[in-house]
Amino acid sequence: MNIRSLSFRLVTWYAGVLTLVFVVLGSLTLIFLRHYLESAVLDTQARRARQIADTLIASVDRTGEQVMTRQVEELYSPQLNDRFIRITRGGQVLYLSGAPHDGTFLPADVPAPSAAAFDPAGVFERKENVPSGSVLIGAVANGGYIVEVGVSTERTEETLRQVLLLLAVGLPVGVFIAVSGGFVLVRRALKPVNQIAHKAEDISQHNLSERLPVVHSGDELERLSVSLNHMIARLEDAVQSSKRFVADASHELRTPLTVLRGELESLAQDAQLRVNTRESLGSLLEEVDRLSEIVESLLALSKLDAGEASAERVRFDLAVLVTTTAEQMSLLAEDKNITVECHAATDVIVEGDRSRMKQVVVNLLDNAIKYTPNGGNVLLRIAREGGNAILEVVDNGVGIPAEALPHMFKRFFRVDDSRSRQQGGAGLGLSIVKSICAAQGAEVDVMSRPGSGSCFRVRQPLARGV
Repeated sequence: MNIRSLSFRLVTWYAGVLTLVFVVLGSLTLIFLRHYLESAVLDTQARRARQIADTLIASVDRTGEQVMTRQVEELYSPQLNDRFIRITRGGQVLYLSGAPHDGTFLPADVPAPSAAAFDPAGVFERKENVPSGSVLIGAVANGGYIVEVGVSTERTEETLRQVLLLLAVGLPVGVFIAVSGGFVLVRRALKPVNQIAHKAEDISQHNLSERLPVVHSGDELERLSVSLNHMIARLEDAVQSSKRFVADASHELRTPLTVLRGELESLAQDAQLRVNTRESLGSLLEEVDRLSEIVESLLALSKLDAGEASAERVRFDLAVLVTTTAEQMSLLAEDKNITVECHAATDVIVEGDRSRMKQVVVNLLDNAIKYTPNGGNVLLRIAREGGNAILEVVDNGVGIPAEALPHMFKRFFRVDDSRSRQQGGAGLGLSIVKSICAAQGAEVDVMSRPGSGSCFRVRQPLARGV
């Protein structure tokens, strides 16, 4: 999982805030529950002490203190009911209950209250921490007598422990369920963003007519997708205008260049021309030829951009095509005493435009011959690799600097302008190769080191059924 993704940060923030809220609510629940339970127990003990004071203490003048203490034992059975009862007068203990049945505290350890602790109604509620435990006591003062009734906090603590256990188990489960639901909601909310991103990756200059999916949610996401579609439409208009301009300009330039070449050739045949003039005419013819090559290349690129490269799709043997093309270009290599070898596998059947793929081979082989010194070697390899046909054009020429490799297939890019001009290159041959390969569903890349030659590699899927 990408920890820097928007979905991860949203879920993490949501989980952190939710956990903090649950912990705070759980803590407050325990605090208020403890206060409520202790207050309820203290109130109950105070009412029992009031009951004893109103019934037994009120009649102590007639029955006597011994009868009163016996009645407390008989009526309330503090040991069996795990209660604490103590009756004092003037600091003298008249009755003290025995140790409770559950053994949670010792009554003798409970300190006596001071008279100043009682409120005007003669009631006092307190919590005493004794060595053997804690006791909640409600006390009532009546006619010089102090009646104390208490109970251990063990039951309250047990209830709080059960609630704490419930929170300890329920809190992680609740957070997990809430975070899982939040994760699903975040993923669902960001799903249109992923769809827009994937679609945007697929849009290039060849399919600018496509548009991003629009989420009809009425929120910022819908406005974003609509705005991006408007931007793509404007880019499409600009690109199409540029392509039309290049195509129209290239087409219109062909005729005047042809006329100019014819006129210059006619002038060059005049026997009365001086040598310097004839040399100037030869230089002009070279420049016209170079311009014609550039115009033809631009026209070819405009056709490729228009999708004409995929007009004809037939099955053919790539090895046979490469071998025959290499033989046809052998004269160009012989002029520089360059050896051209061709190592071809058999039955490398691909599907595409045969003439366009031949143009790829011609451009790559011509490029290799141009930049390989006299007496060098150029090797063509055609092989099958998995489900792909592989064409490699390897030379031992001057090589390409590492910083220039990422730009080799850009239009009008030349590693060395002066050297390329001497070779007659315009920086469009490899761009044509790249465009043809893209239209044919193939890939082309280059590997090179200065002084060690270059290797151009074309990978094209084999035809179905091969």
